Amino acid sequence: MPQTTTKSTVTAADLEDLRVAKELVENPGIAARITDYIGSPIEYGFSKLPKSWKDKLGEVTRESLLKAADAAIFTLNNAPGKKASNFWHKLGVAASGSVGGFFGLTGLAVELPVSTTIMLRSIADIARSQGEDIDEVDTRLACLEVFALGGKSSDDDAVDTGYYSTRAFLAKSMTEAAKYIAEKGFVEEGAPVILRFFVKVAERFGFQVAEKVSAQTIPILGAAGGAIINSLFMDHFQDMARGHFIIRRLERQYGKDTIQTLYQTID
Repeated sequence: MPQTTTKSTVTAADLEDLRVAKELVENPGIAARITDYIGSPIEYGFSKLPKSWKDKLGEVTRESLLKAADAAIFTLNNAPGKKASNFWHKLGVAASGSVGGFFGLTGLAVELPVSTTIMLRSIADIARSQGEDIDEVDTRLACLEVFALGGKSSDDDAVDTGYYSTRAFLAKSMTEAAKYIAEKGFVEEGAPVILRFFVKVAERFGFQVAEKVSAQTIPILGAAGGAIINSLFMDHFQDMARGHFIIRRLERQYGKDTIQTLYQTID
């Protein structure tokens, strides 16, 4: 009969890691960070976006994720346990944010794929630092999964958008995409089974992109504000990635059911 892992068998250090991880993945989100920085809510900026740009955000977001996946995690060398280079990735995103801040909305289609690629590279770097094998398809999709954390979709409404709820929302499409990629490779990225996963991630990522764009439309921020907001954007997803991959590390060690149960007991 298999041994059941209980709270008493999880070390104090790992319980503390789980507590830290929950604080990271359940944080207030990018809007709160930006609001703290600019000192006022960002909803006003979003209300001033032209309708054509609101409609285009979803398309730009999906394209950015596809390009980032091909350019970032699928070219990263595998070295599980290597320390993540958070500072250099944050510097790169800040530089791309200066472009977005300077050119405003017209620069989004250029800036977002670049910043998303750098952020995804950083996410993969963090995954690797937590012992993930970047050569594994599941790990690569888990890196993309980070962009859905802390965001909403048009279908959410009153539905719980917590960490494990988001993973459950993505689970089926992620499993189907992983199976397809394992059999046929990522080269056929236009396949419906892969696009379904990207669309679900992009729905939630797009909500957070909209918040970032809203802040960047505020005239007083300009190019310097764009760099700072992109740094806050990077901070947010680096925190999400760190929490996500700590939890995945603990799940590998103790089992997903055990860690999920313990996660729910942490205040």
